[in-house]
Amino acid sequence: MPGPLDGVRILDLTTVVMGPYATQILADFGADVVKLEPPEGDIVRLNGPARHAGMGHIFLNTNRNKRSIVLDLKKPSGREAALALAKTADVLVYNIRPQAMARLGLSYEEVKAVNPKIIYVGGFGYSQQGPYAARAAYDDLIQARAGVPWLMQASGADEPRYVPATYADRTVGLHLANAVSVALFARERSGKGQRVDVPMFESLVQTLMGEHLSGRTFVPALPGEGYARVLSKERKPYRTRDGWVCVLVYNDKQWKNFFELLGKPEVYETDARFNSQTARIANIDAVYAYLGERMTERTTAEWLDGFERFDIPAAPMNTLADVFTDPHLAATGYFGQVDHPTEGRLTSLKTPSEWSDTRPEYRRHAPRLGEQTREILREVGYDDASIDRMIAAGAAGAAPGPGDPP
Repeated sequence: MPGPLDGVRILDLTTVVMGPYATQILADFGADVVKLEPPEGDIVRLNGPARHAGMGHIFLNTNRNKRSIVLDLKKPSGREAALALAKTADVLVYNIRPQAMARLGLSYEEVKAVNPKIIYVGGFGYSQQGPYAARAAYDDLIQARAGVPWLMQASGADEPRYVPATYADRTVGLHLANAVSVALFARERSGKGQRVDVPMFESLVQTLMGEHLSGRTFVPALPGEGYARVLSKERKPYRTRDGWVCVLVYNDKQWKNFFELLGKPEVYETDARFNSQTARIANIDAVYAYLGERMTERTTAEWLDGFERFDIPAAPMNTLADVFTDPHLAATGYFGQVDHPTEGRLTSLKTPSEWSDTRPEYRRHAPRLGEQTREILREVGYDDASIDRMIAAGAAGAAPGPGDPP
């Protein structure tokens, strides 16, 4: 079944996580994503565990449904081939600084000259309108500038910490995929291509400040820094008699039900900290501390049963191993298995959105470095002799074919 972006070709010059994650989303949706890699390959290929060099687990999980071509963009013939590819593409996506793209001779103006309708999308550290424009950026640094480590400590960590995931990369990757999709829609209406910049810093600040702008929403500012509920040091999984439980008693009905579950319905009426949303937010540390004290009185199973009976949102605290065996994910077929031609049996993550038509699918395995170089160059007019000369000169690279030595 063709995906919703079937017929769209994306020239993907991205590496590591943010850009490849965005382009994998687009590839899952059916776009023909041509991953253009340097001779040494995307550096994240080297991140293990792996069965074979250059096919690490993060690479495999952010580059399915793509084809790989190797070109040395610092060589004239490599750049010419990249422009030939751009001429046939709907979208070019990159995640190095625009200054570096210009040094390669692949600035927006140069690409637009060969393809006026190209959508040229960059995901990089900072807006080009500010003093950080030329600075390099990585996930940890963007988390730091956006205030994430401070938020972690303010909410109870012993010291400032990063989110234990490539939080900025994957959050901004979603912004990047959205930008490409919307730019394609805009071109359908206007017939015009355009340049789109998706800066990491500004994108992550938008994600965080939607709730943490707090009193600064108002001018002049009202008291309050950050969203008190999510910053509470008492907002955490609660220890039970035999383990942990996660519960969110949030609205008035849920709090009434909670005190019914405790056998203390009068507390909701007599304790002013609990009987309105405004009061609960104003006393959020005390409210959550009270929850924590009560949780130690019963077992995890007893609490989960009670919460279900009284319609109070709750969940067990899963480990990574628990997530892998979660019965809901098992029922929806979220974790599948596929046989990769070189890497063997792999676990595959299902595309999370569900469609009645044009369903996103796992159509193509994550490619070996340069696996489709010859195929892609033929598509844009290169004959076999020309391809052989480029490979011999180091301007292109190709993975061994069937029967070739590795």
